[in-house]
Amino acid sequence: MDSTKKILVTGGAGYIGSHTVVELINAGYEPVIVDNFSRSDKTLTEGIEKITGQRVKLFEGDCCDKTFLAQVFKSAGPISSVLHFAAYKSVGESVEKPLDYYRNNLGSLVTLLEVMQEYKVHDLIFSSSCTVYGQPDQIPVNESAPFKRAESPYGATKQVCERILEDAYSTGFRIVSLRYFNPVGAHPTALLGELPIGTPNNLVPYITQTAAGIREKLTVFGSDYDTPDGSCIRDFIHVVDVAKAHVKAMEFLSSGSGSNMFEVFNLGTGIGVSVLQLIDKFIKVTGVKLPFVIGARRSGDVEKVYADPAKVNDQLKWKTVYSLEDSLLHAWQWEKKIRNLVV
Repeated sequence: MDSTKKILVTGGAGYIGSHTVVELINAGYEPVIVDNFSRSDKTLTEGIEKITGQRVKLFEGDCCDKTFLAQVFKSAGPISSVLHFAAYKSVGESVEKPLDYYRNNLGSLVTLLEVMQEYKVHDLIFSSSCTVYGQPDQIPVNESAPFKRAESPYGATKQVCERILEDAYSTGFRIVSLRYFNPVGAHPTALLGELPIGTPNNLVPYITQTAAGIREKLTVFGSDYDTPDGSCIRDFIHVVDVAKAHVKAMEFLSSGSGSNMFEVFNLGTGIGVSVLQLIDKFIKVTGVKLPFVIGARRSGDVEKVYADPAKVNDQLKWKTVYSLEDSLLHAWQWEKKIRNLVV
């Protein structure tokens, strides 16, 4: 591998993007971050530098802004591939603000593809989601499952983005779309983790903030789903495992022959865990009490979904390394560090 390869990472200062930047540096690549910091914090770029000992090139701006993005390609150059994380990602917020989600998530992808064409950059790893499956007929779900009607505008934007990629790849792109299940946890060093702005939309940071006393209590949305304990079932995967999969996907693209490619892979553990089971595991692994109440179902939530990871295990030679207990412990260590807590 050419150790000087420059990789553009949109949304590289966000949760999954920042962890992936660390893994890219560890693998010998030179990441270039683009982020507008609307949903992220510059603290995470400091964490990247502390872990890797390297300063990372960063351009602040919006991926929907074609003039800005073209300038990045021109001045950062030559870019060999792009990892596209920049998107709004809250299911609940997307129900409240659907137009914001369509404008940002679709607009940023189309703009990026146009600029990539202009600068003859062909390789793209796209950050997709298991929400593209809606509520699948069969679980575990594999990549050949049909898209059902998305349960949220967020899920719909990921479906449309994948359709755009499916239509665009034949014009000279080589694309891998990684469908994440539920990334959780933090870097084992506790120098990098999830840093939600305002009230967390994701379950694990809400749990850790409740355990730290920042939130009064956690609400479990729904107890009457058709699951063993009535709460929703998800596939929780450590964020570092997710990050490492992107490096594997880039190697897969660079080793592929031919000019056009579009491949999709599920990124999950293959293990379904309910919300109540997750809470129980957190209490056991940390020894911290967690006040929670049962609330009404939340709009946009799928009842149960977890991955069949056979394709990604086989073709990308990637498997998860961290357990759910590791994920919860690392998330708690990160929460304690950013709050300066000794618990």
